[in-house]
Amino acid sequence: MDRLLHSSSTGVIGKHYASDPLTWPEELEVRIIEAKPIGDYVLWLRFDDGYARAVDFEPFLARSVHPQIRQFLNPERFHDFRVEDGDLIWGDFELCFPLADLYTGNL
Repeated sequence: MDRLLHSSSTGVIGKHYASDPLTWPEELEVRIIEAKPIGDYVLWLRFDDGYARAVDFEPFLARSVHPQIRQFLNPERFHDFRVEDGDLIWGDFELCFPLADLYTGNL
């Protein structure tokens, strides 16, 4: 399943990288091809366009009050994720994020 990221404005630098983290080409198809833990709540993600970044999920998890999300404050539970069809997923879709948020690191 392809994912499309749509731009909110202009100002793209190079082929896929934006000067503003919320700006990207109008139709950028991107998928996660690799994810690995590098900290308790930090994952290193590599996308199929060659871009890679570390994403810290702890602030998002810590500020949530929903028990379904807070369960992932357990590092063992948090590390039990998978990459499926280019998406990052925990459990039976108990936790997943829009690819645009993971690409920009803005959770």
